[in-house]
Amino acid sequence: MKTLITALLLCVTSIAMNVFAEDRFAKVEIRTEQISENIYVLFGTGGNIGVLNGPDGILMIDDQFAPLADKIRAALDKLGGTTPTYVLNTHYHGDHTGSNAVFGQNSIIMAHDNVRMRLLAGGTKDSALPVITFATQATIYFNNQEAHLIHMPAGHTDGDAIVYFPNENVIHLGDHFFKDRFPYVDLQAGGTVNGLIDNIVNILSRVDSDTKIIPGHGEMATKVDLQRYLNMLTSTRQFIDAELAQGKSEKSILAAGLAPKWDSWGEGFINEERWLKTLISAQK
Repeated sequence: MKTLITALLLCVTSIAMNVFAEDRFAKVEIRTEQISENIYVLFGTGGNIGVLNGPDGILMIDDQFAPLADKIRAALDKLGGTTPTYVLNTHYHGDHTGSNAVFGQNSIIMAHDNVRMRLLAGGTKDSALPVITFATQATIYFNNQEAHLIHMPAGHTDGDAIVYFPNENVIHLGDHFFKDRFPYVDLQAGGTVNGLIDNIVNILSRVDSDTKIIPGHGEMATKVDLQRYLNMLTSTRQFIDAELAQGKSEKSILAAGLAPKWDSWGEGFINEERWLKTLISAQK
C-alpha cells in the first residue's frame, strides 16, 4: 500500500511539473529584431538567439528551452526557413541548449569541447549533443559570411564561446554578458570571476563603437554598454577584495551590501546578495 501511495504521489508530482512547464512557456512570444543586413536576434525566454540568414540557409546561435522549439521554428519560418543548417551553442546551460534535441535532428550542432562533455555528464543523448566541437577557435563560411567561434576560457563556464561576424560587425557574447545586470558565474562548471573579467577585456579589444553586441540576456548593446559592464565587474571585485583584506566576514559584507549606484544591476536573475556571494567565493 505504501509503495502504491508513493507511486501515485510521484505520478501526480510529475504531472504537476509538466503542467507548470507548459504554463510557463504558453504565453512566451518570440520577438524578432533585424540588426544588420543578414543577422537577426530572437528574444523570448532564455538566452538570446542569433540568426544568420541567407542563400545557404540559416545559422542559429543557441536555442532556448525545448517547449519553445515550435515558436522558434515559426519565427525562423518568417525569415524564410524553419530548419537551421547549423546550431551553435555558446555554452551548455539549458536556457541556451534546451531545444537541441529538436533542432539537432536535422541541424548540425557545434560547440566547444567542454559543452559536449558537460551535456553528456548531465545525461544528454543523441540529437541534443554537438556533433562538431573545437578547442580554441573555429570558423564557419556560410551565406558569404565568416562566423568566428572563439573560446573564452574559465569565464561564465569552462566551455563558453563567442561568435563574431566580421563582415557584419556583429558579435554574440552568450552569457559572458548580461546587459546592465550582475552576471551568473557558474563556479561549479569551471567559471571564474577573474576569467570573466579578462575575457571581457579581450572582447573589448575586438569591437569598436559601431559593433552590434548581442548579450546572452538583455536588449541589444554597444561597446559603451560593455565597458560599463566591465566597470561594474572590476569595481565590485575590488570592493570585495578590500572588505576581505580588512578581515570582514561574509555576513557583515552581505548586511552592508554594495553602493546604491549598483542597485538596479541586481533586478535580474542574479540579485545583489547572490553576486556578492559569488565574488566572496571566488576569492576563497
